[in-house]
Amino acid sequence: MKYQEFTVSPQIPKDLKPLEEIAHDLWLSWNHDALNLFIRLDFDAWVKSGQNPVRMLGLVSQERYEALSRDDSYLAALRTVVDRFRRYKSGKDTWYRGSRKNTIAYFSMEYGLDVSLPIYSGGLGILSGDHMKSASDLGLPLVGVGLLYQQGYFQQYLNADGFQQESYPENDWYNMPVRKVTHKDGTDVTITVQFPASLVTACVWEARIGRTSLYLLDANVEQNTPEDRRITASLYGGDREMRIKQEILLGIGGIRALRALGINPAVTHMNEGHSAFLGLERIREYVHHQGMTRHEAMQALWPTNIFTTHTPVPAGNERFGIDMMHKYFHAITDGTGFSWEEFIALGRENPADTQEPFCMTVLAIRLSAYNNGVSKLHGEVSRQMWQQIWETLPREEIPIGHVTNGIHTRSFLSPEMKELLDRYFGPRFDDDPTHLEIWKRMDRISDEELWRTHEIRKNKLVSFARKRLRQQLLRRGASQVQQAFAEEVLSPYTLTISFARRFATYKRATLLFRDPERLRKLLTNPDRPVQLIFAGKAHPHDIPGKNLIKDIVHYASDPEIRSKIVFLENFDLEIAKHLVTGSDIWLNTPRRPLEASGTSGMKAAINGVQNFSVLDGWWDEGYNTELGYAIGAGEEYADEELQDEIESKLLYDLLEREIIPTYYERSLDGLPREWIRRMKESMRQLGGQFSTSRMLLEYAEKFYLPALKNYDKMKRDDFNQPREVAAYLQTLQSQWEGISVSALHDENSRSLKVGDSFSVSCSVHLGEIAPDQVDVQLYTGRVNSQGELESPEAVSMKQKDSDGPLHTYHGKVRCKLAGRQGYAIRVMPNHPDLVHPYVPGLIAWNS
Repeated sequence: MKYQEFTVSPQIPKDLKPLEEIAHDLWLSWNHDALNLFIRLDFDAWVKSGQNPVRMLGLVSQERYEALSRDDSYLAALRTVVDRFRRYKSGKDTWYRGSRKNTIAYFSMEYGLDVSLPIYSGGLGILSGDHMKSASDLGLPLVGVGLLYQQGYFQQYLNADGFQQESYPENDWYNMPVRKVTHKDGTDVTITVQFPASLVTACVWEARIGRTSLYLLDANVEQNTPEDRRITASLYGGDREMRIKQEILLGIGGIRALRALGINPAVTHMNEGHSAFLGLERIREYVHHQGMTRHEAMQALWPTNIFTTHTPVPAGNERFGIDMMHKYFHAITDGTGFSWEEFIALGRENPADTQEPFCMTVLAIRLSAYNNGVSKLHGEVSRQMWQQIWETLPREEIPIGHVTNGIHTRSFLSPEMKELLDRYFGPRFDDDPTHLEIWKRMDRISDEELWRTHEIRKNKLVSFARKRLRQQLLRRGASQVQQAFAEEVLSPYTLTISFARRFATYKRATLLFRDPERLRKLLTNPDRPVQLIFAGKAHPHDIPGKNLIKDIVHYASDPEIRSKIVFLENFDLEIAKHLVTGSDIWLNTPRRPLEASGTSGMKAAINGVQNFSVLDGWWDEGYNTELGYAIGAGEEYADEELQDEIESKLLYDLLEREIIPTYYERSLDGLPREWIRRMKESMRQLGGQFSTSRMLLEYAEKFYLPALKNYDKMKRDDFNQPREVAAYLQTLQSQWEGISVSALHDENSRSLKVGDSFSVSCSVHLGEIAPDQVDVQLYTGRVNSQGELESPEAVSMKQKDSDGPLHTYHGKVRCKLAGRQGYAIRVMPNHPDLVHPYVPGLIAWNS
């Protein structure tokens, strides 16, 4: 059957028309006054729409619209919100005030912006969403690029046995806060990407996020085959071939989409390796439009490309087999000039290993001058993981730094806590996201006010959990008696511990259940009881993760404790916001160092919820004895069974000896004064430190602004700079094997005091390489028990004499510390236009 499509919009009175614009801008997701306009418009429609303001506008009756168009109170509230919205959108007085002619393009596989736009699965997506929101707050010239998944991530429900099941409802984009991008003539903006068997077309949708935009590619269009239309069907769904298709569309198609929109992605930021093929597309553009060689194009890309890795285990990084890469080789590289051997080497830690699969993380690292992990500990882990790429470079100098994650504060503060903080922090708390010191004003807030605010949120959490549990029981066909039980679970007066995250086995969701009887005593203590709330999804193919959920549900079915433990199905942003704002304790039990950062505990901390966690990820930086609680002291174990035994006992001990007594100890006025003090410390010390405002300022100052300058410098004189750098590196690479360092001489008497120094000279054979093209360095440091240099320092040596290809260099070793010291000589690249000299394969040491 053939039919004609048309779109129907709600008929909104003129005075209420701004509601439509606000509904289509995710600015309202972190502005409670704006959200209240929609709740007040029609609460039943708000609930029925799933808190989707775009959809709810079509559910409101015409009579209700007409009534509110004559309501002076509602119109006044609307005008107040619209005025604030317009001021925000104007972009005046933002932190960034530089040129906007060039754009930073941020690529991610998922974005968690709001419950009304379900194109995210978990922490990576929430971080991406918060990144976009803070980029808007700071006024950065940044846009996001992603995919528009017809089904998003799966919906979770449990069967009668507590085993996770999945459903895949389809999204209705015409009733969500996105709009299809069209040309002036009304036709869709589309791009194409050539795959081995077909030419895939994708249209582009836009999600507005305050001052910036997120562009999402959609392959579900008529021009494509049924197989190709499924490329954007679901997030992390399908087989390995579907995954590579998604990543080609995201990376290559994403750059083409920006070009089609008239946006110049001068700087690109890859959030995880999924989008790394964008580097090949940018290289193709330089080859095609600037007449560069592939080597020159690589040097044009490298200083303007940023990569953030989130995965602290090798197995978690995206890898594709050689056969798969060979099949898609031409789709990825045609027009770049890369041979098969050159291309496949870009994705291997050891390019000479013909059996090594292609790794997207390695590709991203090799194409980026700026690389970072997402916490200090994760930066260290990442340098260890990818050390082989730089072979003999000491681990401390591996060019992978860190920018610790943060959260978009106003998105995760409860309305009640936001109102309290606004009252005492003043207008700068809202108007100036860079004023991170404002959290020190926590001392202005009385204990009574903070505790009453927390009590309100805790009551709302209990009410919400009961409602959700009742809905779960109704869906399973439970009896009226069983449904009535939902009204009795949990208590707003009981110490509440929440655990909510992805149910991967390394996160150890059931560590608290290792001693069931000891836990039972905690739950049923009549004077100082404890209650638990769990939420989270396991990956559809992760059977061990699903079994963890089932184990919790089975344990909680015991009549004696079933009112003390609740598992909330289908974890999403709505559940998360209730948990991080209403719990007392936020529990996190990963195996160190397998959690790269984590952000849920940050959301809890800004609401006064105490973190109780293994010292992994961000908590390794955030914890001190004045706030929160630490399980262990940062130990790492080879024996996982031993680790679980030790850390579970530490968990119980801390609960019994510190956490529970502190929570229930009340002063004469009924307030837990010591607990409140720790709440204030958490908020004061962690609120500014772990915000995405701080995070984006770091990204801007370390990477974005330098990369934008690199781009402006690079494109001068018909892109002469990358051509020169490419020629320089090719010269070095062709001659590097001939470099040797020999004939070391020093004046060291071997009996030295702190403050002494001695001279060192050496002979360096450079072949045809000119002395000014390299940096000969004296590399000194303390020698540890393994014979390695610790905390080394590199100092450039001076060239003294030359005899053809042989050159003599001199330097001084200064004895700054007592103990066993050592030195070595090394040769590094030296070019003023290299962002850093750590080029894989270009380092030579004395023999």
